[in-house]
Amino acid sequence: MPEKAHHKIFSHVFLSRHLRQWHWISSALCLAFMLLFAVTGFTLNHPTLFEAEPKSVVRESEISQDLSDQLAEVEDGSVLPAELASALQDETGVNAAGRTAVVEYGEMTIDLARPGVDAYLAIDLEGQFASYESTDRGVIATLNDLHKGRDAGLVWGLLIDLSAFVIILFSLTGFGLLWLQARGRAITWPLTGLGLIIPVIAYVLFVHV
Repeated sequence: MPEKAHHKIFSHVFLSRHLRQWHWISSALCLAFMLLFAVTGFTLNHPTLFEAEPKSVVRESEISQDLSDQLAEVEDGSVLPAELASALQDETGVNAAGRTAVVEYGEMTIDLARPGVDAYLAIDLEGQFASYESTDRGVIATLNDLHKGRDAGLVWGLLIDLSAFVIILFSLTGFGLLWLQARGRAITWPLTGLGLIIPVIAYVLFVHV
């Protein structure tokens, strides 16, 4: 076998092996996120099909003078100190650790929203009175918020970024495998081209004005 042909075959096998390896590794790493994004892409596109009856909780409680005085010293826009958040939870049953406090006109408001749940705690610092309200919008709303990274925190946002990178790797290695095997499958490039052009045509004809 000529050396050039041997080198070509070796390169093809080497590239194919590594593309397959990274393709299955990336698919394993991003499987959960691809399923999440696919399912919630559908639920977000058809919100009326998955409406759930919101469940609201309202709870009111008095707070001590000492706690009220300590809360009054918290600056607007600052994160509630851990010890103060613990004392607040003891008296109201609400966990506000790591949350930002908005203080104005003698009232403190703490946004406690999380995926699928809208919640806040309002504290009348002068009247020593706390009011907590939350609205749970259901499991589908939770998944939809996770899709968007809404109220999910820093770590979840980093996971979304990481999953985006892995999904890109999965797509590119898949494209590489298509390129290597295109000779034996005549339908490869027509299908690939169709997959690329359909979104463009849909955008030009039905979205762009």
